[in-house]
Amino acid sequence: MVMDPVYQIGKATLTPEITQGVSDALEARELIKINVLKNCMADVKEVAQVLSERTHSEVVQVIGRKIVLYRESKDKKKIILPDK
Repeated sequence: MVMDPVYQIGKATLTPEITQGVSDALEARELIKINVLKNCMADVKEVAQVLSERTHSEVVQVIGRKIVLYRESKDKKKIILPDK
């Protein structure tokens, strides 16, 4: 499955508006990809961790300047995870 980035994070880093937008996208899609632009001076793994904490999501992976986050939707569950 190929996913296109839903958000891009640039030099403004993590504004409240970006955080809210990512949270809304997670509710709608559950799994999203975020592109961290080269003009963002923050460490990509650190951005992923902070964004995960603020949106109550899980970091699936960080590859290069791409972040993949997951959060189960309250209303629109699309992804069924196997029991542990």
